[in-house]
Amino acid sequence: MRTVGAYEAKTHLSQLLEEVTRGERVAITKNGTPVALLVPVPSMQKPDAREVIRQLREFRRGITLGRLSVRKMIAEGRRG
Repeated sequence: MRTVGAYEAKTHLSQLLEEVTRGERVAITKNGTPVALLVPVPSMQKPDAREVIRQLREFRRGITLGRLSVRKMIAEGRRG
């Protein structure tokens, strides 16, 4: 991880942002003390709805609480 002072960060922000875009992390210091961290933002793409639903269904199938399953609990809740 690269470390730069606040003044250098201010004067070279565009260059630092390019580095962050490539996956680098940059610590910014003030009087030698780290005060900020520039890090890449995780992907902002929306997940595929069908894939999320598939994952949730798969997750639900595997959940049990002893002899009770989520499906049984839902059915009992619906019965009143």
